[in-house]
Amino acid sequence: MKPVIFGLSGHELTADERAFFRDADPLGYILFKRNCGHVVQMKALTDSLRDLSGRDDLPILIDQEGGRVARMVPPEWPDFPAGAAFDALYEVGPISAIEAARANGHALAMMLAEVGVTVNCAPLLDVRQADVTPAIGDRAFGGDPMRVAALGKAMLEGMRRGGVVGVVKHMPGHGRALVDSHHDLPRVTADAAALEVDLEPFMRLSNAPMGMTCHVVFDAWDAERPATLSLKVITEIIRGRIGFDGLLMTDDIDMKALSGTAGEKAALALAAGCDVVLDCWARMDEMVEIAGLVGDATPECLARLDRAMATIAGSPDEADFGALVAKRDALLALA
Repeated sequence: MKPVIFGLSGHELTADERAFFRDADPLGYILFKRNCGHVVQMKALTDSLRDLSGRDDLPILIDQEGGRVARMVPPEWPDFPAGAAFDALYEVGPISAIEAARANGHALAMMLAEVGVTVNCAPLLDVRQADVTPAIGDRAFGGDPMRVAALGKAMLEGMRRGGVVGVVKHMPGHGRALVDSHHDLPRVTADAAALEVDLEPFMRLSNAPMGMTCHVVFDAWDAERPATLSLKVITEIIRGRIGFDGLLMTDDIDMKALSGTAGEKAALALAAGCDVVLDCWARMDEMVEIAGLVGDATPECLARLDRAMATIAGSPDEADFGALVAKRDALLALA
C-alpha cells in the first residue's frame, strides 16, 4: 500500500484511474466538489473505490467543515454552519455551544456516511489571531485555545457517533499565518512561548485519530522548512510536545507554499515523518510520479491507520438527522 491519498477527476472512475489505482494501491482517496453530483452517484463512486481496493474500511476523505469549506453543497445537500457560529454561542452559553457542535458533527457525519465517506478533514483546531490571512477566519472556533479545544472535541465526538473519523488540523497551528498557504509560504515569527497558545488545542486533543500538518514555517522551531517538511517540527513538536500518535497526513502538497515537483514534495514529507501524503488534484502525471518515488507505507503508518478506522467500526449511533439539525439550530439561535 502506498502512503498516499489521491484525488479523482470526476463523478466516476475513468479507465486510466481504475488501472493506475489498482496497481498503486493508495492508502485512500479524497473527494471534491467535482466528485459530488448526487447521493446515488456518490454512493456508487465510493462503492467502486472500496471494491477496487478490497478494503471495507478504506479511508475516503472529504473537506466538509461547514461554511465556505464544503464539497457537498445545496440543493442536493444542506448547508452547515462554520466554526464562528459556535464561537459566538460559546460567548453566551458554553455548554449549549458544545452541545450544538456535537449535534452538528453527528448530523454532518450522517450525511457523509450515507454516501460512503468515512473521513472528514475537520475540525480546525487553529487558534484565530487578529490581523492575519482570512484563509482561516470564520472557519476557526475562535481565539481562545480552551474554547477551540472544547468545540473541536465535541465535533470529533459527534462525527464518530455518526460513523466518520475526524482529522484535526492544521498541526501545529495555522492561526498566525499572514498569507494564504494555498498561494504563498507563510512564515510565523512568534517565539516558542507565544506558540504555546497555538499548541494547546492540539495537546488537549492529542488522542485524535488523525491529524493534518500545515505548510507554515515557524522560525522558533525550524526557520528553513515548513512544518510539513520539517523533521524537527514533526518529531519534536507534533509527536513530542503535542504528544500526537495518530495518523499524520500532509495538507495538499499541490499548494503553492511548497516548491518542487509533486513526487519530490511527497518524498520529502514522508522523510520528515508524515505518515501519508495528500495529493488532491487527480493529475495523472503527478500521481504516477508520486507512486514511483515513494515506498510502501511503514508498519507504524499502517498501525495508526488501523487504530483510526477502528474508532468507527460497527454500527453508528441511532439518531434522527432532522432532530439533530433542529437541536443545533435552536441552540445557535440563542446567540
